[in-house]
Amino acid sequence: MRILVYDVAAESGGAVTVLESFYEEFSRDKKNRYVFVLGRYELQRTENIRVLCYPWVKKSPLHRLYFEWVKAPRIIKKYRIDRVLSLQNIGLPRAEVPQELYEHNALPFSEHRFRLKDGYRPWLTQQLLGRLMKRSIRHAEKVMVQTRWMKEAIVRQCGIPREKVEVKFPAVEMLPTESWKLNSECPIFLYPANASAYKNHRTLLAACKLLQERGFTAYRMIWTVTGEENGGIRAIRRAAEQAGLPVEFRGSVTRRELFDLYASSILVFPSYVETVGMPLLEAQSAEAPILAADCPYARDIAGDYDRAEFLPVFDADAWCAAMLGSLEN
Repeated sequence: MRILVYDVAAESGGAVTVLESFYEEFSRDKKNRYVFVLGRYELQRTENIRVLCYPWVKKSPLHRLYFEWVKAPRIIKKYRIDRVLSLQNIGLPRAEVPQELYEHNALPFSEHRFRLKDGYRPWLTQQLLGRLMKRSIRHAEKVMVQTRWMKEAIVRQCGIPREKVEVKFPAVEMLPTESWKLNSECPIFLYPANASAYKNHRTLLAACKLLQERGFTAYRMIWTVTGEENGGIRAIRRAAEQAGLPVEFRGSVTRRELFDLYASSILVFPSYVETVGMPLLEAQSAEAPILAADCPYARDIAGDYDRAEFLPVFDADAWCAAMLGSLEN
């Protein structure tokens, strides 16, 4: 069988991790032949894998539309493809062969409904991309997701048979760390997340203000954003600086640095939209305490972890109390 793996969007981060995990799996499959269709990211050709790169597809949405509606069907015919695996949440519109989808965007299936004023991107994802994803899911032969909660949400919202959805947890490399130990004189709270509005930095900011009001300032709150990514996070940084809060806008860190931080920090994770919430899994490998939003994804990943506590998403008082309690414990 000849299988086309479509992922022109993958360029960095989690998307590349998913792409490479499928590449490694398929490189060991000697029964089938694969054609990986990519954008700018490059992979090596192997005995059973052909790699086609089209960097120009990233130039604009129009280039992407042309590729999917015109170029991709030609590739399918040229290489006599029997099946398509799309790693981009949505299938190819004119494939004319059976398709499988890998769904890793949680926004369309989140219980939280975004308004336009909450953020243009998440609103557009739910209103437009979400509809396209659900339509594509209904037409796909098979759907793969990363977590159980995503499977339940897709089955319920798309009205498809449960057996059509497979849970395929992403391969994750955990780095070894020293035994977990917190600095008692100046403990660290760590929040590794990007600057999207649904990451909920505002609730942590409010909790830090409450800690300050209660006379507790001998700690560090480390965020992996610079505070310059967008208007929302810039406003949060200004508020933190004006209040004199011990919030450190460190920006991105290496994976080695991240795991070293896990081994000396308490993870706080108030995000209310995630597919997996990978830091929850990574922090467990370092045996770090976790304070997480009480959401299905978090319960799915850390529900059985005895050092995890789940908190109301937007309740700053609860987060403040839990932060104080975790230090006392």
